[in-house]
Amino acid sequence: MSPSFFEIVQLSNGDYALRRIDDDSAPLVRISFSQEAREMMEDRDMNVAKAMIAAGIEAVGDITHDIDWEEEEVEAVDPQPSYTLH
Repeated sequence: MSPSFFEIVQLSNGDYALRRIDDDSAPLVRISFSQEAREMMEDRDMNVAKAMIAAGIEAVGDITHDIDWEEEEVEAVDPQPSYTLH
């Protein structure tokens, strides 16, 4: 399998997205900032989106190395409300 390359793009609605360069399907990650947040960031929203995506990728790498996928059973958990923390 050939390696995938990713890009961070700004969508037409102002959201930021992580997607595969060679794939036009839905983005893997989408980040949306409120107008208030955009004003607080003073035109640094792209840098913040990049940092958030990089932190997420790093966290996934840390999690996958800490889990023994073959021996551990995954328990069903009641779904919790979804919150976005920044």
